[in-house]
Amino acid sequence: MENRYRLLIETDDQKGLIHTVSGILLQHGLNIEQNSEFVEKESNRFFMRTEVSGVVSEGAALVDELQSTLGQSAQIRLQRQRKKRVVILVTKEHHCIGDLLLRHRYNEMEFEIAAVVGNYDHLADLVEGFGIAYHHVSHEGHTRESHEAALVAAIAPYEPEYLVLAKYMRILTPDFVARYENRIINIHHSFLPAFIGANPYRQAYDRGVKIIGATAHFVTNDLDEGPIIAQSILPVDHTHSAVEMARAGKDVEKQVLSKALRLVFDDRVFIHGNRTIIFE
Repeated sequence: MENRYRLLIETDDQKGLIHTVSGILLQHGLNIEQNSEFVEKESNRFFMRTEVSGVVSEGAALVDELQSTLGQSAQIRLQRQRKKRVVILVTKEHHCIGDLLLRHRYNEMEFEIAAVVGNYDHLADLVEGFGIAYHHVSHEGHTRESHEAALVAAIAPYEPEYLVLAKYMRILTPDFVARYENRIINIHHSFLPAFIGANPYRQAYDRGVKIIGATAHFVTNDLDEGPIIAQSILPVDHTHSAVEMARAGKDVEKQVLSKALRLVFDDRVFIHGNRTIIFE
């Protein structure tokens, strides 16, 4: 039975790469159905995302041949097209998690919500109403480290490929971030790099901005400065209060988060330093 696979390659640029890769895929009996590529000139790095169909009897053999041909600097991933396993972290706000629960129910994205973990119990009824496990891991009375140890204990049994911070309003320690390196996706209620940190809508109001926005990014140890996946904006004016800005911003936040997750779960995002290469 034929399957669909995604081949993701990052390597030093050189002449004939597309010809070389497509030739190897042909030798393995695979049909290229979609292909995208990009060369980042400053670093001379080549990025390629290829959707193929066919029978891969020995995926490791194909990857080994590509690795041998392209060299040790090449980063190569071959994986069957499938849903990604996800755990979502929340605090109190419902708009982002509610949107993701609906998309999950109606199979609008390639993901499986394995569980939701919150540092309050406010959203338990909402999540459990969709038949998904909710874990309340309170931060109260804990150090940051002991709370994160409890978080890890709740998350670990689900073996998620990604963690999604759907308005999870706590700063994560370097140890926690390192455990899930390049696998934590956050939605920030600002058009980064403006208004980093807490209460950005108040910051935006005080500054008299004419647009507000939202940014989905990978989490690093630099607060709200990880590689950006998706952004969007909304016009505002002097008649908008900080509260009205925050209310309008919620719609932008959930749209940007869902777009970013769709890109990541479809294997369309490469992390390159503190930037992303995205094949939409």
